[in-house]
Amino acid sequence: MEIKQYEIILVNLDATIGSEIQKTRPCIVISPNEMNKYLKTVIVAPMTTSSKSYPTRVEVKHDNKIGWIVLDQIRTIDKQRIIKTLGLLSNLEIKEVKSKMKEIFVD
Repeated sequence: MEIKQYEIILVNLDATIGSEIQKTRPCIVISPNEMNKYLKTVIVAPMTTSSKSYPTRVEVKHDNKIGWIVLDQIRTIDKQRIIKTLGLLSNLEIKEVKSKMKEIFVD
């Protein structure tokens, strides 16, 4: 399965501990294509439909629902956790994710 950056994928995130986002849910692939091609892991940000407007979250529309990309819960997963590909972020959503990640991680 070829995984591409900014794809929406369905991922089994269990088992988790404490406040980590759990269960099977859509996630956005954050890791670049070069990493995704060669490594057995990918970096993802989970999505949720129940969120407040936190400064570390990006609002998106997927599957006719409004949801949030939870950039404060980014994690690395093994590709075996991926169930299927669901779609791709729009160019505007990708731009917003990049901007928010830069704001969070770059001085």
